[in-house]
Amino acid sequence: MAQILVADDAAFMRQIIREIVESKGHEVIAEASDGIEAVDKFKSHRPEVVTMDIVMPRSSGIDAVKGILDVDPTACVVMCSALGQETLVKEALAAGAKDFIIKPFLPESVIETLDKVLEKGDR
Repeated sequence: MAQILVADDAAFMRQIIREIVESKGHEVIAEASDGIEAVDKFKSHRPEVVTMDIVMPRSSGIDAVKGILDVDPTACVVMCSALGQETLVKEALAAGAKDFIIKPFLPESVIETLDKVLEKGDR
């Protein structure tokens, strides 16, 4: 199962994602509350997948994707965005994110998206 970094400025969202992925056997090895911390945690933990909120303080999820890909061009980042953020989702995908999950999300959609990006072998 995959080792995952969860980046979201809302602690309750990090907890929801943690519960969903751990219920399917994945391991959350680190959490981050902003984009700068996400890049730092990626460098120190090297997770197989990062779930990244798009809108966060200090550094956006989009900037964090770029920072993570500078460290490891094969990194697998899945963006989490609210409904109505389609422009930001497109920008994140253009920056190198592998896929996205729309909030509020169903547990099945989180697992399906993670399984899809892991199966692609992008990492």
